[in-house]
Amino acid sequence: MKVTTTVKGLVKGLVAVLAAAGALAAQPATAAPGFKPLNPGSLPAMQRDLGLTGRQALAELAESDRADTLAQQLSQRLGDAYGGAVFHPETGRLEVAVANPGMLGLVRDSGADPKPVRYSARQLDSMVDQLNTREDSAPRSILSWGVDPENNQVTMTVTPGGRADAETFLADSGIDSPVAVSEESAPRPLYDVEGGDAYYIDGQARCSVGFSVTVGFLSAGHCATAGTTLTGYNRQPMGSFSTYRFPGADYSLARVDANWTPRGVLNNGTRVSGSLEAPIGTSVCKEGSTTGWTCGRISAKNQTVRYQEGTVTGLIETTVHGEPGDSGSPLIAGNQAQGLLSGGNSTTTYFYPVRAALSATRATLVTG
Repeated sequence: MKVTTTVKGLVKGLVAVLAAAGALAAQPATAAPGFKPLNPGSLPAMQRDLGLTGRQALAELAESDRADTLAQQLSQRLGDAYGGAVFHPETGRLEVAVANPGMLGLVRDSGADPKPVRYSARQLDSMVDQLNTREDSAPRSILSWGVDPENNQVTMTVTPGGRADAETFLADSGIDSPVAVSEESAPRPLYDVEGGDAYYIDGQARCSVGFSVTVGFLSAGHCATAGTTLTGYNRQPMGSFSTYRFPGADYSLARVDANWTPRGVLNNGTRVSGSLEAPIGTSVCKEGSTTGWTCGRISAKNQTVRYQEGTVTGLIETTVHGEPGDSGSPLIAGNQAQGLLSGGNSTTTYFYPVRAALSATRATLVTG
């Protein structure tokens, strides 16, 4: 009887506090025409990535904003009985897990949908904390663990065949509740390959990514030695050169590891849409890892340049500025790829034509 009285008192107080929130939760998002998202730029991204219309994206933002407020209030009011919350975008409803059956009505009266569960959020978090204290002793076959509030459980992922290791680890951890174990491939960091990014040869010399191709990227030949180990802008293993030529020409092809994805853009956001050759006098720009975005004009073509290391033919001459470390960087006219930085001086730079590099390496340009 004492518990019932206490719960009724909580319900009465919560209904008074959450009356407005509950009324809003029961209405469609279009009932709040004054809603303005804090980040309007998220609307086009939601339309693109979630397949929503502009109206649907705005409605979902409004509904989730109200759900966030309501979930926070219920978390505070339910205390140890709070089991977590799940927002369902298809209905705009907030579902709240409740570990005390006597408080289900409190959640219902607030405008959310109650779900009776065995464990509170604090209990689930405590189980994860318990596993975290033993992380150093976890076998490598265990990939991850964490809370699944929707199913009111702790989950663990392991590599294929790693269930026995997980069961032993869980038994030693002393967790007194079942943990859902599933098998997955091992996660790995994922990185993008974008024109102008720095890369390092054997961890030492630095050059610049030219243009992405389906297997990796093009860069300058004078940066390369076949099979040389490459690391990316973030010093993570990236791949290796598979072919190159210098002198005579000045191009290289690097094949990247599976955790690197070639993108048809430069690292300043410029999209690469093709490789149509621009005429002399056209304004062009390059993106390099030393001097960044610099622009000028094409002043000549089919230039033969005699470097100390040897002669290179067929180069594009420009007034674009470049410095050491920019080698291999991409030259672009509008959205059309033109060349890969070969060399230059204080007033002139030379680029190896990208179409010649694509032909020689049999590579396919990645477009954005």
